[in-house]
Order: sequence, then C-alpha cells, then structure tokens
Amino acid sequence: MCGIYGIADLTGNRQPGQALLRRMDEVIFHRGPDDSGQYVGRGIAMGMRRLSIIDLSGGHQPISNEDDSVWVVLNGEIYNFQELRDQLEKAGHVFRTKSDTEILVHLYEQDGVDFLKKLRGMFALALWDVSRERLVLARDRLGEKPLYIRREPHRLLFASEMKAILEDEDVPRRIDAAALREYLALGYVPAPATILEGIEKLLPGHMLIVEKGRIRNEEYWDVRFGETEKYSETEWCERVRDKLQETIRSQMVSDVPLGAFLSGGIDSSAIVAAMARASSRPVKTYSIGFEGEDSFYNELPYARIVADAFHTDHHEIIVRPDVAELLPKLLWHMDEPIADSAFITTYLVSRMARESVTVILSGVGGDELFGGYRRYLGDGLQRYYRRLPRVVRKKWLPTLLARLPQDRHSGWKNNIRYASGFVHSADRDVAERYSSYITVFSPDVRDRLLQNSYAINGSETASATLACYFSKAHAWDSLQQITYIDLKTSLPDDLLALTDRMSMAASLECRAPLVDYELVELTAQMPSNLKVRGLTTKHLLKKALRPWLPREILDRKKRGFGAPVGAWLRKGLETLVDDTLNETQVRKRGLCDPAVVNEILEAHRAQTSDHTDHLLALINLELWCRIYLDGHEWRTTSSSLAAVARQT
Repeated sequence: MCGIYGIADLTGNRQPGQALLRRMDEVIFHRGPDDSGQYVGRGIAMGMRRLSIIDLSGGHQPISNEDDSVWVVLNGEIYNFQELRDQLEKAGHVFRTKSDTEILVHLYEQDGVDFLKKLRGMFALALWDVSRERLVLARDRLGEKPLYIRREPHRLLFASEMKAILEDEDVPRRIDAAALREYLALGYVPAPATILEGIEKLLPGHMLIVEKGRIRNEEYWDVRFGETEKYSETEWCERVRDKLQETIRSQMVSDVPLGAFLSGGIDSSAIVAAMARASSRPVKTYSIGFEGEDSFYNELPYARIVADAFHTDHHEIIVRPDVAELLPKLLWHMDEPIADSAFITTYLVSRMARESVTVILSGVGGDELFGGYRRYLGDGLQRYYRRLPRVVRKKWLPTLLARLPQDRHSGWKNNIRYASGFVHSADRDVAERYSSYITVFSPDVRDRLLQNSYAINGSETASATLACYFSKAHAWDSLQQITYIDLKTSLPDDLLALTDRMSMAASLECRAPLVDYELVELTAQMPSNLKVRGLTTKHLLKKALRPWLPREILDRKKRGFGAPVGAWLRKGLETLVDDTLNETQVRKRGLCDPAVVNEILEAHRAQTSDHTDHLLALINLELWCRIYLDGHEWRTTSSSLAAVARQT
C-alpha cells in the first residue's frame, strides 16, 4: 500500500520539476511512512510513498525490468502475484525481489497494456515505457484505489490524492459548478469529475495512455448483467461459500499483522468467519459503538456475538459527539467534501486498529453484490402497495406520513422516513425511484438552495451521472439496473473512497474482499430473485452463510456503518452548526441561499423531517471550502472550531 504521484511532459521539450515532485511526495507521507522513491527520466518524473506490506526489505519502488527499460510505481496489492510470477519465471523473466509490484514490469513486457486484464487486486499504477515514451496510468476494476489527473497543454499531473496535484501553486482552485450540483444530489462527487475545475478522477476499470504527447482513455473491464446462470439454490450457496473462502484467503497474504473490521453485520461477520477458518491464530477484530441516546446505532452487542463465536482477539472503541474538531482533518484527507457519516467512524476504528495491525479486511461491497439495501425492495413493495385503494395511496398515506416525525436515530421514526420516501416515488419508473431513494437534495430543493451561476433553474434530473449509467443498463431487470448503478457510482466514489482515505489517514492498509472482481462477476450471473426474495434482502447470502454464522447475526435488521450525526446536530454539535451555517457565513460563501439553509435547519430541529444528510453535506462543504479554497490549514480550522465550542 502506498501513494503514487508524477509529472509527464507532453511536448518532449521540458524536464519535470524536482521541487514540485518533492512537495507531492511530502503531502502524502501518511499513505506510506515506511519508504519513498522516485524515477526521473526524459519527459517523466514519478514517485511513491510506501507502506511496507509484502517483501519488507526488498520491495522498494520504483521497480524496473531487467534492462531498466520499463519502470512502475504501484499503490495497492496484487493478490495473484505469486501465480503470475511463476508463469513469468517459466517464460524466462528474471526477478530481483519478492515484491508483488515487480510482476507488473515483466507482465507488461510480455502482454503490453493487456497486462491489466490478468491482475487480481486493488491498485492504481503508473508505468513508464522508456523506448516508446509511453506512460500507462491505470485503476483497478471496482475503484478501490484512487487516481487523480490534471491535463494541461504541455504536461500531465497525476497522484493518489488531489492535494498532491494542488502542491503546484499554479493549479487554480475553482469549484466546478456541475460537480457541485452532483455533490448536493448524491453526497459525493462521482467520477470522472472532481469538485475542482481542471482535475479529474480516472474511472475504475480504465487506463489512460500517454504516448509521445498524445492521450487516450480506454476501458479494460466492465461488469455485465442480463444473462443468468441456471443453478439450483443449493448450488448457488455452495458456489458463493467457496468463492468467499477463496477470495478472503487470497487477501490474507501479508508479511505484517492483519485483522478485520467487525460491525456485527452479515458482511463483516462473513469475512471474520472465513478468516478464522483459514488461520491458525485468533483473528484480530475491531468494532466501534455508541452509548446513551446514541444506542440506536450501537452494534457492539452483535459484534461481540461474532467475536465470541470465533474466539477473536477483539477490540472496541466508544464514540461520543465530540467530533467537530476532527472534521477538518478528515476532510483534508478526503480531498473532496462528502455527506456520509461513515467517514468519521471508519477513521476512528482505523486509528484504533493501527495500534496493533497494519492490514485490515473490510466488508464493504456486500450490499451491492448480494442485494442488501432497502432500496432494492422497491419492486416487492410495489406489488403490495398497488393493492391498496387509490384514495389510500394518493391521499390518506401521504397526509398521515407528512404529519408524523422522522428521525433515522429512532426505530419507528426511521421506518416512517423510509415509508415516506417510498410513497413519494412508488408510481415512478426504476430510475426515478432509485434517484428519489438516494438523492440528498432533490432537484427542486437544490435549485432553490444554489445561487448565482451554480444553479440551473428548472432542472429535472437529480444527477446527470446516474442518468448516463441508467442509459447503459436499460435492458436489464430493475434490480440488475440499480445494482449496476451502485457498482459504478456510490461504491467507488463514496464507500471505497472514504475507506481508502480514512484508513490511509491512519497509515493502515484496508482490503475489501467482497469487491474482488471474480466475486462481482459471479454475483452478476445470479438471478435477482435469489438476491432479494419478496421483502427479504440478501436471501441467498443469508442461506449460504447459515453453516458459518450465528442465527442472531443472520436474522438481525440492517444498520448502516455510520454515526448518529443527526442526533448530535441537535444536541452536542450545535456550535459546529452555528459556526458553519449561520446566515452571515452562508451569505459570505456565496454558494447557497441562507433562507433555504435556515428552513432545513429548523425542520431538522423540530424533527418534522430528517435532514441529517442535508446538514452534513452543507457543513462539510463549508469546512472543505475553508481548507481548500480559503487556504486555511486544517489544524487552524480545528482550533477555531474548538475555540468557538469553549465560548458556549
């Protein structure tokens, strides 16, 4: 695990600057505190920071082939490197190290850019072919590892984190209006856009090839739905169990201590079960919880059930609503604003885990693969809903739900929130239903909220990115469509992005076995009615895991891996809200209408609507602006928030 960065000259007349390269290296030190290295050649300069995981003494990067004609830097892990190495050695290639990175240069020698199709792992890489003057930038299939790019007339900058590119003071810091609208719609900025003009994210499953000044972007992998395999339910259970065990075992390869995040949900519990089956030592597990009024989000009792069942070396952390000072640091690490409270909990549990391990396995991705989200129940709910009399559907239910309180931190109030969202979109097509479920700010509220050139009055589309992917998936059934959208948007640009940045902020390598591309392709062949059966999510996975997991885990209700931010915003984080969203500050920032922001605040405080995501999106946007646009150091911003809190 590490961070990579570099500068490529597109004219053939300039040598990339060493001073900028050093600054790019320093700003991502946290991604690889163990080692660093650089390669500078004609028209190229690239480097890396290394967190040593495999071949601790011999895996120094950049790594070259036998005659130094091909060089590479890698962020990530190649899980099938030993198998590929054996094949390459039989073909006559000579290796100098035991590192997984070295297979890349030899595989490229043999297969050219098609070498990417043989890799099984999480990665972002930069490969330089000296003789062809060719730079290959690539990102893994599902987007576990990030790669930012800035194209200019005479050069191209790339880095694992956007802040490294911004070390060039000539790079402008202007908010991209379209990206801002996407952020307010989704709670994150979907690739290839970033929140800043002129900087892009390389899409997962893509490579960017720069050759003698010319640039081309190519897709080397995509998941396909549609045709399903005709196996019995029992056979599917066996296939899933076997692939889970094989995938998790392959990702346990490490020369340093490793463990697992354990929420007590099905996905993380399955990973711990498979790890326990593959290990002769107790698995180290790490859980996060809340207490008091926040007990609705507390999953520690379930995590303890799993820890006891598999005799793990278990560790816990209790979180309280004193996170305001932490937000600036986390947003600096995130590079872009985000409205997902899971980035807070992910960092805190990563920081705890780093005290005893260097590698962690996470259950992220299981909901997308096996049908775990409530939004996947839309078709099943519709069948029951349409049996109700029209007057009930159109009048009585909407009126009743509008009068009831909504709050995601209370069981019955949270159900009212979900019911209200479903009734609001029940008669729409699959794309509109999906958008209504996952959208933070609806198009009409977003247009009221945004000011000046950032608004598009009369906008009907929640997200142009979602519309684009739905157009590609229109021939598949509804569950396949929305699964594909999740795999292309929220998984890489929200969940995997925050997992990478927050674990790396703690200098911890996080692996996500459930987004292994072979497992993704297997589940894409699975009939939809095995994933969601009636009103039961993850039907097949739960059945497959019955030999592994306690019944209390398989039968429990789903809970997201987030923090009770909505409750904290009412009590505990009032000073944070007042400091970031007061009328004077909102007006000064010039992005949003203060009156609309105040409406949202008042409704949340009164619990007439749950606006946790809206408020978190706006607070994090303001804090991000202070750091990345105003140029305030994140420590200064944290100190300022702490000073305000002490005055109350």
